[in-house]
Order: sequence, then structure tokens, then C-alpha cells
Amino acid sequence: MAAAAAWPELEAAARERRRELALAGAAVAERVAAGGGRLPAALLALPLLQSLELSGCAALRELGPGLAAALPALHTLVLRGNALGPAGLGAGLGGPLPALRLLDLSGNGLEALPAALGGAAGAEPAGAPAFPQLRSLNLSGNRLRELGPGLARAAPQLQALLLSGNRLRALPGGLLPPAAAAGGPFPLLSRLEAADNEVAELGADIAALPALKVGAAPRPPPPPPPARVPAAAAADHPASLFQSLDVANNQLRELPAALADCPRLKEANFRGNQLKDKRLEKMVNGCQMKAILEYLRAGGRGKGKAESAREEARKKKREKQQKKDGRDGEQDELEEASKLLVKVLHVSENPAPLVVKASPGVKDVRPFIVCCILKGVNLKPGNALKRFLSAQTKLHEDICEKRTAATIATHDLQLIKGPLIYDVQPPDELKIMPLGRKEIKAKDLLRQLQLEAEEQRKQKKRQNVSGLHKYLQLLDGKDNYPCLVDAEGVVISFPPITNSEKTKIRKDTCDLFLEVTSDTSLQICKDVMDTLILKIAELNRFTLENKEDSGSDNESDALCGPVNLNPSQNVQPMNFPLVVEQVRVVDTDGNLKVLYPSKTDLTTVSSLLTVIR
Repeated sequence: MAAAAAWPELEAAARERRRELALAGAAVAERVAAGGGRLPAALLALPLLQSLELSGCAALRELGPGLAAALPALHTLVLRGNALGPAGLGAGLGGPLPALRLLDLSGNGLEALPAALGGAAGAEPAGAPAFPQLRSLNLSGNRLRELGPGLARAAPQLQALLLSGNRLRALPGGLLPPAAAAGGPFPLLSRLEAADNEVAELGADIAALPALKVGAAPRPPPPPPPARVPAAAAADHPASLFQSLDVANNQLRELPAALADCPRLKEANFRGNQLKDKRLEKMVNGCQMKAILEYLRAGGRGKGKAESAREEARKKKREKQQKKDGRDGEQDELEEASKLLVKVLHVSENPAPLVVKASPGVKDVRPFIVCCILKGVNLKPGNALKRFLSAQTKLHEDICEKRTAATIATHDLQLIKGPLIYDVQPPDELKIMPLGRKEIKAKDLLRQLQLEAEEQRKQKKRQNVSGLHKYLQLLDGKDNYPCLVDAEGVVISFPPITNSEKTKIRKDTCDLFLEVTSDTSLQICKDVMDTLILKIAELNRFTLENKEDSGSDNESDALCGPVNLNPSQNVQPMNFPLVVEQVRVVDTDGNLKVLYPSKTDLTTVSSLLTVIR
């Protein structure tokens, strides 16, 4: 009874039959330590839980038995930044979790894993897969030296495997079973991150992953419009839309020629490796993915002229087929005309492009950022601005998974002074004027929000809180906080909490600066940005088609995009394309880190959006 009294959060969760629970903070760590470093027994009496997070608790040293049996409905389990290694997982999670889609065990000091989670020792699991629905597994920031083949059987639907910051020496090493099943191991694995390890060998069998090969990966059914995909299903998007491989900052001396057989590989990071082939190393540092694959396909320096000629012939054949496909008839043209329209303005076409410089410190806090400029937005009429802000909130709840996967910030471009710096600052030095508040230090803002959250809980007599208060735990344990700073030294964004009143969007805002950050992956940032642009294009069309009172005598005065001055013409929304300007993110030396939108971006929404490049 005393133990139950020590956990009021668990009592409230049981009483309210909650589906989600997040535990964090010093008080939680003290109670876990008092309980011998194990999960509290009362937690295992909440069978309705679907999402559980217990992060940043250095006292949590072992899970103990019975987790899987007690919480069979879990689809999200986040145990980030605890102290579960080296033996804290014991026999794993105590059994199968058939509904689990996301498992985060990053930053736990794990030195070994059970066979069911890809451990090197022990026999492969027999019988039905333990994690048949698992889409994302994060094992970053541990001390793993090798992995075994058990994971391929236990989690056959895995799409993202994050292994950065371990001590792996070979990849894929023992991860792939010696005798693969029909269709190959990990048929949907499209993102593999293993940066900052000790990898000296990138095996040729990396090309055995079917999602990297043309025509080999099975395609799930087409998803609904991305803006409407719920968080739980966000991982169900077709794996073939994008593939990425990150083995930066390892000990590689060469890259396997087999990578040339992976034409679906759209993004790879090999930087920070001392490659013997200096020409290839230059390509790697310049992020020339296409050139790297062609170079490997040709066999390296001075080789493969005949192969290059054959590749050129294949290219011409593909172009001829594309032209033929473009003449399929009026039906295709009608379908294309009904799509939303955006035009990409390339950096080379912009006389004064906006640049974001990322400092080295963000790598350990919130390393990924993608930015762009969107011009031609119309927020003046009626409830257009309200719809815009509501859509952003919904995206944070859905595709951003309540800001745990990514965070969106939108700014009035006219109020931004570039160039921008994506940096980190200590909590007692970072100052920002949050939306609707006075300027305040970050540590004081978080303290203020925590007090407000407690007051909310008391007033509503519920564990849940609303607004910014839901995201406070995302910064637990951080010595520095991420921020975006303008040329005047003003902090305009403090992800994942808030952005600044200085760049607040208003009804007369026409041009937007869009920013998406994540501590998970660059691809998540790009996927969210794709969806955000699609959603804004949908809202813009809705505003144009449903004429609302904008407080102006002339309807055209409310339009921020190009205006047709002939009122006799029946103007269609497609005559007002949004313009997306590319924004470069560079490191402190000016080397390109990411350019958005690149040629491969906005493909996830191509069925609903026509992109003029």
C-alpha cells in the first residue's frame, strides 16, 4: 500500500484508465532508486496503456520480469537515457509485444542485447515473431559491439534501425541471417543509421536489404493524405519512398562496390571516414550521392568506361520512355490539373538566398534541421489564419508524434534578419520572447510552465495538461538548449517549446520561413516539411475557392501571390502557385549539410502536389 502511495501518477492513470503515461524528473528518479532501480510494480497493473515513456532516469537499472505480459497493448515504449546496461534488459522485455511499433532504448549504456532484440549471443527466437508490428527501433548511444541475426525474425516489419553512438565494428555484420527468407531479411528497412561507431568494414551484403533495390521491396497500399495520417500509423508509409544510410564518423577505408546496386538509396552520409580513394572522399564530403553511386558502379578512378557508356545508353532509354509516358492522354492531364501547385525557386536563382549555419554543439542536443521559404500564402480572409494555426497544431499531434519525432516552427519572413545560426545555449543564458509572453530566460520559462502545468492538474483533477506544458519533459537532462538565432543575436525559435513573438505570423503575413527540427533523424524533418507544405497549399486553395470577407474592398488586395488584373476572367486557384525557395543549412566551415527542397524532396506528397522545378 505504501509503494502505491509513493506513485500518485500511477494511481491517477489507473483511476482514469489512461492509455498514455510519461514519467520523468528528479522525483521519479528518487522513487525508482528507492525501489531498487526497477520499474514500480504498480506500473504493471495498467493493462490499458498503449504508450509508455520513462526517460532520463539514471536510477532505472533493470526492467524486471513481466513487462510484456502486463502491458500487451503497448504500441510505443520509450526508455531513453536511463541506466539499463549492461544487463538491465535481462531476457528482453519478458515476452512478445504484438502491438509494439516504436521502441526507444537509446542512451542506456547497453553492452549486450538478448537474441530477440538482435543480440549476438544465443539462438535465434523460434516461433512467431516477438515484435510483428515494430517499425522503429532506436539503440543509439549505447555500448553495443555487435548484433546478431535474431532481430530479422523478431521484427520482420522494421523500417528504421538507429544504431549511432555505439561501438560496432562491422556493418551489417551478424545482423543479417545467413539463410534469408523469401524476399530477404528486413524487407521494409529503409533507414539505417550507424554514425559514430568503430565500423571498419561496410560489408557488401548491405546490398541484400530489399528496400534498397529496385522492384524488390513489397509496396504497402498507398497511404491516405499525409496530413491526416495518425501518429500510430506514421511508420506505415511505403518504405520505398526514401532510403537513407548513415555511417559517418567511423573507421571506413573503402566503400563496397555493391552499393552501386542500390539505386533506391537516396541519401547516405559517409563523411568523417578516412577513405583511401581521395577522389571518392571528396565526393562524400560534397554529399554527391548520385555521383558516388555512379563512381562505385564504374569501379573507381580510371575504370569502367564501357560501363559508363552502357549507363548513358540506359539513361537515354529511360528519358525516351518518360517522354512516351507523358503522352498517355487527356485523362492524365485532367488529373494533373486537379493537383495543387508549387514552384521551387533554386538557390542559384535567388540573388540573396537565406542561409542557416549549424554550430557543432547541436549534434549532442537536437542535430537535425530543415528549412525553406514559402511565398504566396494568403491568411487575410476570414478564418484563414486560425485554420493555419490549427493545422500546425494537428501536425504536431499527428505526424510529429506530439513533438517527440519533430517540431515545426513558422515565422513571418519579413521579420527575419539573416543569416541565421542554429545553435545551443545554456538554460540560464538563452533568452527568448515567447509567443504571447515577455522576454524570459529559458530556465525561468520552463519553471513557469511547470508551475502552470501543476495548476492545470489541480484545477482539472487530471494527469493530462494542454498547450506547451505537454512538451516540457522533452528537454529533461539537457545541459544546453537548441535555438535559432537571427543576425541581430535575437532568439527566434526555441524547439521543441516555442518560437518568438518577434517573428509571429499575422493576418497580413504573405511570406513564411518554415523550420522543422528533430533529435531523431533528418528524414523525419523532410517528411514533416513535405506534409506541412502540402497542408499549407490545401489551405491556400480552400481560402481562394471560398471567398471570405477580408476587410478589403477589392478581393485581390488580400492575395499575397500573383494577381490576375482582369476581373472578367474566371481565375482558378491553380493560377496562384505557392513558391518554395530553397534554403541551405551549412556547418561552420560553410560545407553543405542539407538543402531543402532537393530533387528528391516532396516526393511523398507527389500524388497530391505538382512541383515545378
